[in-house]
Amino acid sequence: MRKVAEKRRGPVLLRGDQVDTGTTDQRLLDSAQDSDWLHTDPWRVMRIQSEFVEGFGALAELGPAVSVFGSARTAVGSAEYAAGVSIGRALVDAGYAVITGGGPGAMESANRGAHEAGGISVGLGIELPFEQGLNQYVDLGLNFRYFFVRKTMFVKYSQGFIVLPGGFGTLDELFEALTLVQTHKVTRFPVILFGVDYWSGLVDWIRNTLVADGKASANDLELFRLTDSVEEAMDILAEAARRNGKHHLQPAHNPE
Repeated sequence: MRKVAEKRRGPVLLRGDQVDTGTTDQRLLDSAQDSDWLHTDPWRVMRIQSEFVEGFGALAELGPAVSVFGSARTAVGSAEYAAGVSIGRALVDAGYAVITGGGPGAMESANRGAHEAGGISVGLGIELPFEQGLNQYVDLGLNFRYFFVRKTMFVKYSQGFIVLPGGFGTLDELFEALTLVQTHKVTRFPVILFGVDYWSGLVDWIRNTLVADGKASANDLELFRLTDSVEEAMDILAEAARRNGKHHLQPAHNPE
């Protein structure tokens, strides 16, 4: 049997044509190297790891929080924007910090309500081709390169989701939350669709198409609640907190 050249590079085994003549130390210390290594997958892993570390470090002591999703295109002064402000204020009064995507529109409205109520207003931004930045009502903000790291922060540090009217990004966040709850990847927490007129068509499609065709079960309709009432949304969160043994919440105000 022909002997094949073999080399180990840490946990990686190289054979045949995959064997190179250099070493990791050599590449590290070579001052003549170019910057292409910054864009290779192993380096990306380190950057991904750093984003998780930064996120965990910034949010580990946040306390009870609720994530509010919604469209960046929601107009200031609209009824939807006003609802977001009211939700942000009510969440702070109920003992929660408020987490949003940190952008304008519906996200800004919830951050604004939390900020004006003296609560903890968190924005988890994302690097996009078009720069939008964090809105002015974010008190604790992080910007992420990777959507999946950002999504992990939303889920890990939230006791519930409130979903205002939104587009593809909002739908993505909504269905990821529902999938995680449905598959028991996370402890069950409330998902509240705020805006009956806006969300009813989607709910009808889930009921009359997905469930009717056997692509989802009737029980899956219980994974979310639909409301137009800020008070009812707070009651749903309070009910879930009691069910999970977390009914001693205090108002989530910023420390003096």
